[in-house]
Amino acid sequence: MRLSRGKINHLSKLIIKRLSEGKMVEFLRQPNDVRLHIVLTISKELEIEDVIDAVVRKTIDSYSRKILEGSNEWEVIYNKLYNEEMKKRRGF
Repeated sequence: MRLSRGKINHLSKLIIKRLSEGKMVEFLRQPNDVRLHIVLTISKELEIEDVIDAVVRKTIDSYSRKILEGSNEWEVIYNKLYNEEMKKRRGF
């Protein structure tokens, strides 16, 4: 799922606010620096998901028998391939 830059910024502000409210977290850097790192991390994760999605769709499209997107079979294959690709990229 793609998030706009504004939504990512909003999420990062909510995360910083929540962390600041508790007494269990002490920022070693300025909260805005931490927030910017959160934005970067979320953005990179979404980019990885987009790449994996493209790889999986290309793999499914390469099958000799065409599988209709949205069908139960397509969903099962997509999820299986997506999880396998995610494990490869994450090193699990």
